Amino acid sequence: MRTAAPRTWFITGASRGLGRAFAEAALAAGDRVAAAARTGSALDELAAAHPGRVLPLVLDVTDRAAVVTAVDAAVAHFGTLDIVVNNAGTLSMGMIEEFTEAEAREQMEVNFFGALWVSQAVLPHLRRQGSGHIVQVSSIGGLAGFPLSGMYAASKFALEGMSEALAREAADFGVRVSILQPGGYWTELYSAMRNTTPIAAYAPLRAQLEAQWAEGSVDSAPSLAAEALLTLVGSDNPPLRLLLGDMVYDLAFDLARAKMDDWSAWEKTSRAAEHAVAAPDPA
Repeated sequence: MRTAAPRTWFITGASRGLGRAFAEAALAAGDRVAAAARTGSALDELAAAHPGRVLPLVLDVTDRAAVVTAVDAAVAHFGTLDIVVNNAGTLSMGMIEEFTEAEAREQMEVNFFGALWVSQAVLPHLRRQGSGHIVQVSSIGGLAGFPLSGMYAASKFALEGMSEALAREAADFGVRVSILQPGGYWTELYSAMRNTTPIAAYAPLRAQLEAQWAEGSVDSAPSLAAEALLTLVGSDNPPLRLLLGDMVYDLAFDLARAKMDDWSAWEKTSRAAEHAVAAPDPA
């Protein structure tokens, strides 16, 4: 049990999976949690088990005005805000060509815009107090796009690009930003995922992927990710990115090396594509 003053957390998607594990770990550490989820009933048990230290918030993170209201309510209730975890997310599976406009936008609305709205809503409070830590929950999908999860990867790539810029913008105010890149954990992400309507031309590729996945998945307990998160936010020098898991750690390095190999192989073409010249005559 920590003996320091309790910190106040704001966690989205806190009713289940990683979000629930994060909330339980924060509470076990003696902290306080504003726990946000789409359905308040899912948070009743958590609030009852920790009287006075949990503020349940019914929140759809795609509703920007509702996000601002929820963040303001958390600050008014606890008086401060120390750690913000943008965990809420969904998974839509399908080949890129198969996505309807509505399906593509829905994936981005939760995974990217939801985190953006929360980040915007908390920043005035964090800037004012001159401290705070925003943690963006990305994914292995933030490292690379794979067949069937390309739109999910797009949402996580967008999240990571935004968060890199945010980290540099917020640093002067004493606000830190970190990106979590988890591998596989036993959560409801896959059981709640949505699927596109298949296009017959992709049937062979789908069959190939299903054969690869036939042996099933051996994932980890969300509590391990929560332990890593506590270590991250307790650090005096937290990283911009933190990989979670053996597989995602090794994959990240393999992908980085492959990119560097491509860049090196095409160095001559790359360098030849730029040669500084004077500005064109406007006339």
